[in-house]
Amino acid sequence: MKKERLKRAANQRGFTLIELMVVIVILGILATMIVPKIMDRPEEARRTKARVDIGVIAQALKFYQLDNNGKYPTTEQGLTALVEPPAVGSLAKKWREGGYLDKKSVPKDPWDNDYVYISPGLHGDFDLMSYGSDGEPGGEKENADVNSWEQ
Repeated sequence: MKKERLKRAANQRGFTLIELMVVIVILGILATMIVPKIMDRPEEARRTKARVDIGVIAQALKFYQLDNNGKYPTTEQGLTALVEPPAVGSLAKKWREGGYLDKKSVPKDPWDNDYVYISPGLHGDFDLMSYGSDGEPGGEKENADVNSWEQ
């Protein structure tokens, strides 16, 4: 019985230091190629979410406009007019009970800032935008604005 165990142990061999080093180098090379591609994905996902949110809010604004004689909420009334009847400016006489957004609040952009709403807009009936990760107008790449008129 002991002889069999000794034979089995003698036949089993571990990895050499060189074999382990080769594997570690290969893993390191793969990591340097893959990690940068994966790291860009969260920012890309945030920008996609902002575009989707802007589309949903724009659709809600169009429903508001249909219910209220062709008028969008004013800049002063803001996007809050989509979740509660406006209290300032021209009042919405046919405001839909329950509001125009599924969630009973105006969403924040993926960077936890408010969406910017201007009506009448410079690019259409209204302008709706997120200032991106820096929260400031303009910017490039991850700091670039996400705008309703560019969709």
